[in-house]
Amino acid sequence: MQSLNLPHDHGRINGSIGPVPSDDDFSEAAGVFRQLGDSSRLRIFWLLCHSEECVTNISALVGMSSPAVSHHLRQLRSAGLIESRRAGKEVYYRASSSEKTGVLHSAIEKMVEMTCPSCHER
Repeated sequence: MQSLNLPHDHGRINGSIGPVPSDDDFSEAAGVFRQLGDSSRLRIFWLLCHSEECVTNISALVGMSSPAVSHHLRQLRSAGLIESRRAGKEVYYRASSSEKTGVLHSAIEKMVEMTCPSCHER
């Protein structure tokens, strides 16, 4: 493990965190969290973690217009959180099958459980 040369070495951090990720790594992570910082986008992402749906169904499920949902889908897709497939004239969206998406989905589920425990007592 890398030894850090800290101005004030209190023995608490040195050797316990490993290499510090780069600014680019944190920038990329911040971009993902920025996308999920919008409650509508977070709700759509959560829904797509559970089901593959078209824009029309997503709109009905979240109570938004199709253009608004399409806007959020573009944002989520640009962050690599969702993917789509075309079947005839219809486009279906789902959460991407990446480790990043799985971790985010688990974190969202846990956060919802913590903020609404009665929702999970059923």
